Amino acid sequence: MNVRKLRLTLLVILLVGVFGALGYWNIRPESFLQTPRVAEQPNNAIDFYVEGARTLQFQEDGALHYEMTASRLEHAQDSDITFVTDPLMHLHRGQPHPWVIRSARGEVAPKGSEVELIDNVRIERTDAKGRPTILTSSRMTLFPDKEYAQTRQAVRIDAANGVTTAQGMKAYLNDGRMILQSNVRGQHEVR
Repeated sequence: MNVRKLRLTLLVILLVGVFGALGYWNIRPESFLQTPRVAEQPNNAIDFYVEGARTLQFQEDGALHYEMTASRLEHAQDSDITFVTDPLMHLHRGQPHPWVIRSARGEVAPKGSEVELIDNVRIERTDAKGRPTILTSSRMTLFPDKEYAQTRQAVRIDAANGVTTAQGMKAYLNDGRMILQSNVRGQHEVR
């Protein structure tokens, strides 16, 4: 019976020793001091920047299509994305009453095909009769060549006859048409 207890004790000591060695080998104190390997990020170094930027684009007939100003532009070399601070765009479309588009920040895709407006987005226009339309959101994607904007964020539309809110919107700026996606609420005056 003593032999049995001795074998059991030796087996337990052996198992504790094996687990202790494995634990020390796999979880050494030095392993906590090493920095983990991080997957390499693409080099998005800024290759140029512009302060006080102003851009004009004209239509084929010579009429002003849009004017854009920004306090700062930074161009990322590898991604070809331009980061814009305080963008302000007047989208004339050859018309006398432009859409005025602004935000705190923006990201312009390569070739300017898409502009992601970020923080304090405001799109406004006053029509020929002097009636304002103001769209506000926290984020919106603008496609300048298509005269189209969209968002999945909450949007507020202040118009001459009332206020409308919704979650998500598609705005066709060329004809002033807006499609609201969901949770639409409105408060309108009857004249």
